[in-house]
Amino acid sequence: MKIARIHHVSLIVTDLERAVRFYEEVLGLQQMQRPDLGFPGVWFSIGATGQQLHLLVHQGETGRSGGIDTRDGHFALSIDDFDEAVRWLDSKGIAYEARRESKAGFPQIFILDPDHNIIELNITS
Repeated sequence: MKIARIHHVSLIVTDLERAVRFYEEVLGLQQMQRPDLGFPGVWFSIGATGQQLHLLVHQGETGRSGGIDTRDGHFALSIDDFDEAVRWLDSKGIAYEARRESKAGFPQIFILDPDHNIIELNITS
C-alpha cells in the first residue's frame, strides 16, 4: 500500500456556528459542498491539493479541555509568513504559542479552536 496524501482531518465540535466562524474568520478557510450525512457538520477545503477539514458536531466532550499542549493530538497547516501570522492572530485576539526557532527545525505557532482542538501553523518549505 502506498499513501499519497492526507485527504481530510475530522474534528469534533460542540457548537457548529462558533466553530465555523473561527475556521472562516481566523484561518480563512472556505466551506465546500457536504453531502447530507444525517448529522450536522461542515467541510472546508484546504489549499489547492484537495485536502479537507471536516467539523463534526458532538454534544458530549470533545476530548480536550486544557490549554495548548504541543505534545497532544493536533493537525498542522503550512503558512507562508511567520510574522504576518503572529500579527493576524494578535489582531483577532487569538492566544498562541510561537516558536520561531523550534526544536522541530522549522517555525511553529500553536493555537486552539473554540473546542480546544490544537492547530499548528508552520513554515516547512
